[in-house]
Amino acid sequence: MAGKLPFPKWILVTPVKIYQTYINEDGEPVETLLYDGPCNYSEKTKQTLDAERRLIALSGKVIVEGDINPGKLIEGYIQVGEVKRDIFRSSRPRNPDGSVFSTELDLM
Repeated sequence: MAGKLPFPKWILVTPVKIYQTYINEDGEPVETLLYDGPCNYSEKTKQTLDAERRLIALSGKVIVEGDINPGKLIEGYIQVGEVKRDIFRSSRPRNPDGSVFSTELDLM
């Protein structure tokens, strides 16, 4: 039976901070630093449809090794240097053994 795939750590060259944002019970915005470390950052743009079938322009993608927020939704933004980008969607590709291979964030 196959286990974990080796993650290509050499692609993780860009420092990134990933923030989780949400509104608390008092209606106040709260942000928490989820991850501060190296990532694979791509600024390749592409278009996709959102849930209401509107065209959304994605401005890039961040890939980080493993699961940075196990079992929870990732909403918020990323910061690379002085650039901040909102997270549009997150995905967690899996290894053959079912463990999370990486966290991938599509950016707006």
